[in-house]
Amino acid sequence: MKLFQSIFGGETRGRYPESLIDLATERAVDGTDSRLRLLPGYRKRLREPVIKAIDHVVALVDSIQEPLPADAREHGLEPRLAAVFSSAGDMLERFGRDPALSAFLASAEGRGFGRVTALLLAERVERTILGMDLVGDQVRRDVPQVAVSFAGHRLLDPHSSEAETRRQLKRRAFDHLLTLALTRIAETRVERADLTRQRDLLRRKVNALERGGWSFEPVAGGVQDPATLLAELDAIGAQLNDLGVDQGVLVAHLGIVVDILGEAPRQLWAEPITLCLDAMNIQRDARDPSARSIEFLELHNARGRRVVVLPLSIAPGELPAREDLVTAAQRYLQ
Repeated sequence: MKLFQSIFGGETRGRYPESLIDLATERAVDGTDSRLRLLPGYRKRLREPVIKAIDHVVALVDSIQEPLPADAREHGLEPRLAAVFSSAGDMLERFGRDPALSAFLASAEGRGFGRVTALLLAERVERTILGMDLVGDQVRRDVPQVAVSFAGHRLLDPHSSEAETRRQLKRRAFDHLLTLALTRIAETRVERADLTRQRDLLRRKVNALERGGWSFEPVAGGVQDPATLLAELDAIGAQLNDLGVDQGVLVAHLGIVVDILGEAPRQLWAEPITLCLDAMNIQRDARDPSARSIEFLELHNARGRRVVVLPLSIAPGELPAREDLVTAAQRYLQ
C-alpha cells in the first residue's frame, strides 16, 4: 500500500497528468476499502469523482493566503498573531513545543534553514463573560461580553519550501476526504455478525489513518511512524480479506466513496470570517474605536468540525532552546 507516495505538485486546476489521476484513484481505494479493486470497472466509476476532488483541493489550498511572518516583532504589529497568541513569548514557546515543527527541524532536510513555512490550526472559542465596560459616560460592572480565544494550536506540514508545504496540504485535504468516506462506511448500520466485525475493522482503519496524519484532526500522542502504521493497516486489510467479500457491500462502499469525492466542496471547505476585537479579544461593534477588524480563514468539514487556519513563516532561530529531559531531571534533583 503506497500510502506515503508523493502526489500533487505544480498542478493547476483542470490540468492533471494521467499519472496523478491514477495515483489519486488508487489512493482513494487504499484509503477506504482496498477490496473495491475486486469490483469490475471501479476505476472508471471513480475517475470523474477523483478529478472533482482534485479540482477542489487544489483550489482550496491555492486560495490560502501567503505565509505570514511569525516573528516576535511581528506579533505586536500583526492583529491576527496578537489575537491567536496572548504574547510573542507564548507564540514562540508554542512553536518550540510543536511536535511537527520539532520533528522537521530535527530531520536532515530541516536543519540550517532561516525560515520554515507551516499551516497553523487553532480552534476558535467564544464564551460569554461579565466584565467592565463604558456605557455612555459611565463605567459599568457585570456587563455581558463575548470573549474570543483560540485553543489547540498546532502546526501542519512544516517545510523550508512554501511550495512543498502547499503540496503536502493538498495531499492532506484529499486524504481528509477519504477519512470522511471511510468514517461513513464504518458507520453503516449492519446486523450480520461478519459485517459487524468488518465495520469494527474499518473503524480501526479510520483511527489508524488519522494517527498517520491523514486529516486535519488533532492526533493524540503524536503522528505514528509510517512503518508501524503500514504494518497495522496491512493487518487490518488481511483480516478484512479473511471475512470474505459481499458484492452488495462493496458496491455500497464504492457508492459512498464516489459520493464523498464527487461532493468534495460540500465535504471540506473554507470560509472567511471577520472578527471585531479589542486588545483583550473582547468582541466589539465595528464602530467602536477600540475594535480591530481581523480577517481569518476558517476550515469546515461536513461533520461539523471547524478550525481557523493561518499560514506562517517561522524563524527557527527565534525559538527557545529545548531542554533535554536528562538535564531537566538533574536540575530538579539538585
